[in-house]
Amino acid sequence: MSSIELKPTDKRLNGDLSVPGDKSISHRSVIFSALAQGTSVITNFLTGEDCLRTVEAFRLMGVNIEQAGNKITVHGKGLSHLREPSQPINFGNSGTTARLMSGVLAGLPLFTTAFGDESLSKRPMDRVIQPLRVMGADIQGREHDSLLPLAFRGKKLEGARHELTVKSAQVKSALLLAGMLAEGETEVIELGETRNHTEMLLPEFGVDVEVEGRSIKIKGGQEPSASDIKVPGDISSAAFFLVAASIVPDSELVIRDVGLNPTRDGIVKALKGMGANIEVQVHTHIGSEPVGDIVVRHSPLKGMTLEGDLIPNVIDEIPILALAATQAEGKTIIKDAEELRYKETDRIKAVVETLSLLGADIEAQEDGMIIQGGTPLNGGTIDSYGDHRIGMMGAIASLICEREVTVQNKECINISYPSFFTDLNQVLN
Repeated sequence: MSSIELKPTDKRLNGDLSVPGDKSISHRSVIFSALAQGTSVITNFLTGEDCLRTVEAFRLMGVNIEQAGNKITVHGKGLSHLREPSQPINFGNSGTTARLMSGVLAGLPLFTTAFGDESLSKRPMDRVIQPLRVMGADIQGREHDSLLPLAFRGKKLEGARHELTVKSAQVKSALLLAGMLAEGETEVIELGETRNHTEMLLPEFGVDVEVEGRSIKIKGGQEPSASDIKVPGDISSAAFFLVAASIVPDSELVIRDVGLNPTRDGIVKALKGMGANIEVQVHTHIGSEPVGDIVVRHSPLKGMTLEGDLIPNVIDEIPILALAATQAEGKTIIKDAEELRYKETDRIKAVVETLSLLGADIEAQEDGMIIQGGTPLNGGTIDSYGDHRIGMMGAIASLICEREVTVQNKECINISYPSFFTDLNQVLN
């Protein structure tokens, strides 16, 4: 376990920055390309550990995937040429890999086993396994088939109608992928809006998807076709710099070529609701995904209540929003966010413990937290809990702390943002 000591600074954030490729789109691009017939080239691919777990899973299934920096070339041979892995697939810490690949592995005529690291092995898989079983899937695992490791005895599935009981893009995507491989039609009805990259990207690979309100339908027996994809910058990674520039005096930052999917831009909406000075300029589209630049300047913030339909849109950004709330005027209430307890760690507990240690006035609730703003942060030694978003939150907190912050287990940041500290140093001046 390594750590990094971050000393107090009087520097501001200034300049232009490009963040790494979107994690969700990188995962999906590899999955769709690997199932397709033909060669696909994915540029600006996120080379974090999570996405490379998805790459390695398909390599074990016989797909030739070349990597040159952040360019990935996938030589797909179609569904019929995938082979049974000769060893268990390691999902590492990647919940996206585990859940989306469950939909794929359940519907292929192969026997596969898969495992994850200590953290992933505690995260619930029954939310995917149970609806897949409605389609005829044969999946076994620990704790009454709810936890990794898992064994998939893949076979032809039957299309089904699913009314989801959790707001989860991963569950939705797993069922749509299984539906693409199944007989008949599969319909997924969402409990509430979640990120829609799967529905937006599948047509780029020649797969028909019908979306009407919260209903998504896909006909079985479709095989993707190869497609070249340029992955936009990840707004969840940009979020750390949006908050940093908002709370560090005299900062002005331009973040280039960021994905601005309406199901992902909640961080912008939330910060604007807190009074942040943010401008968004859409300048192109990648497929159906809007892409643009975000300009952010330091501005006084005020507390607000984050709840309801906004929460799924900002679920990954809540840790850094909680840091912003410590510097806002008044009280910030975050609720309807119980899903945070099932992330890489219990993020409600981790955020509250971390910010409390730094000197924040923050209280955990069952489904969120209450933060009293305007609180100076002192500094100290914090544990990332092996969670990349907690580690980066701690690093951004160091910019406004009165003494140094030591972030333990910093290597977990490589899961989503390997160049984080390089990029941070680039814009501090």
